[in-house]
Amino acid sequence: MRRTPSVVGMEEIEAITAVHHPARRRIYDYLSLHGTTQVTTLARELGQQVGSVSHHLRMLKRAGVVEQAPDRTGDRRTSWWRTSRQGLSWSADDFSGSPADALLAREAERANVETHVGRLRAWHRRTTPLPEWSRAAFSIDTVAWATPDELAALSAAMRETFAAWQAGLAAGGTDATGTDDGDEPRTDPERMPVFVFAHGFPTAP
Repeated sequence: MRRTPSVVGMEEIEAITAVHHPARRRIYDYLSLHGTTQVTTLARELGQQVGSVSHHLRMLKRAGVVEQAPDRTGDRRTSWWRTSRQGLSWSADDFSGSPADALLAREAERANVETHVGRLRAWHRRTTPLPEWSRAAFSIDTVAWATPDELAALSAAMRETFAAWQAGLAAGGTDATGTDDGDEPRTDPERMPVFVFAHGFPTAP
């Protein structure tokens, strides 16, 4: 049973915990990038068993973040899937009224950070030379004095920048996830999936 959020607009804990499982996060991100995908393709590309992928897809569907798509081939022996929403936004503090849900949200936050750091480490441990991508990749950090409202304003400005950048990618008839017409994977050989993340929080030198 899915619980109703106590605050209007707040993420459901079921969606948060469903996505922030390592295998399900990879499935969700793959569908976000490639659009509608056959379950056997997901299993092959992610190196997982079809049965395992199907199980995780059902968990994501139950949480309301993916859905089954119409069968394109007429072959009823397999299924096609797509995301039903893009992105989640939450804080463990959103669930302060429920200790159990707050604990789940904190675990999801830790899993999210591990995903971020793990992908960054994988990039720096690469063995294949990618000189053009090495020049394009970036790291930005700074320290400053700020109020909570000022940090929230920076977060909003960065979200707007990300959205504008994705809109620019879509200008050529490609949606923000990098798929033509929202479904077929883009075939531009110069494009690769890229991952951009940012954190802003109180700290000390």
